Amino acid sequence: MKDKTTYAEAFNELQNIVTEIEKGEINVDELSARVKRAAELIKLCKIKLTTTEEDVKTILQEIERADTANEE
Repeated sequence: MKDKTTYAEAFNELQNIVTEIEKGEINVDELSARVKRAAELIKLCKIKLTTTEEDVKTILQEIERADTANEE
């Protein structure tokens, strides 16, 4: 998926889709496409969250190693 959408944009679009579905604003003809888009957005959000979590763990490990090296 080469989607340049940010997490915030994806999350907002997903919220809009859910709201439209809840309010019955999406007709049957559009529903399938909207549900597919929602699935894409969920996947994108999960990937971005996982990547961010991995980046934070790496940064914290680097900080911990630097602190340990400075203590020696």
